[in-house]
Amino acid sequence: MAVIIDGKALSAKLKNNLKDEVEALKGEGIETCLAVIIVGDNPASRVYVNNKKKSCAELGIKSLEYALPEDTTEEELLSLIDELNSDDSVDGILCQLPLPKHICEKNVINSISPRKDVDAFHPENVGHIMIGDYTFLPCTPAGVMEMLKEYEIEIAGKNCVVVGRSNIVGKPMTMLLLKENATVTVCHSRTKDLASFTREADILVSAVGKVGLITADMVKENAVVIDVAINRLESGKLCGDVDFENVKEKASFITPVPGGVGPMTIAVLMKNTVKAAENRKNR
Repeated sequence: MAVIIDGKALSAKLKNNLKDEVEALKGEGIETCLAVIIVGDNPASRVYVNNKKKSCAELGIKSLEYALPEDTTEEELLSLIDELNSDDSVDGILCQLPLPKHICEKNVINSISPRKDVDAFHPENVGHIMIGDYTFLPCTPAGVMEMLKEYEIEIAGKNCVVVGRSNIVGKPMTMLLLKENATVTVCHSRTKDLASFTREADILVSAVGKVGLITADMVKENAVVIDVAINRLESGKLCGDVDFENVKEKASFITPVPGGVGPMTIAVLMKNTVKAAENRKNR
């Protein structure tokens, strides 16, 4: 039976440490501030934004919300981002994705100042991640690394398989595992015989968004299984890519959904925002 990796508890621990840092910055005249932009009324996006605002309130971080209508033009959105880039009191800027189809996400991501890009999506920050010299890390992959560290799971020399190649999770997850001296294989929708790869994984990270993708017969005995996906079933219940009930009997460690990687994603966002405030203090 696997050890269940408790993302809620670890997130609370990380936030508690950050709270002290936020207070220390206030004592030096720096009020940490995160600006969050949401365009349209996507229900999932609204939940995510509310959770981020709640975390800011818990830590004493000032949060600014810019809720823009669905028909906001790309020009109007870029103008707002330009204003926030120029506002020295704002440390981090986050534009909640996805955006309405008439707005180019790439243009929006590229318009956020790299030093305020707390999602670490800007090409400049992505480049720093590639060479292992970074200020900010993408929140979800960094959250996974925090989990592995907390549970003292050895990475160096291990066979790691990442299922999914998105710019947000799969690719940066690969780079962070490589930095810790793992041997990493990336699988995706064009991979033939996925199970032949996943069965070799000492650490398996799945970030696809497909219910039941990873079954027990695809998992090596005593593997560490990290489920990044969040899917909602017709019943309303949340689940990931992994057949949790069966895989937990075979794995050594496993993350649940919900309560696993999700809380860590927001905790790392807070960490990045505090880091941006510290950088402002030192400029």
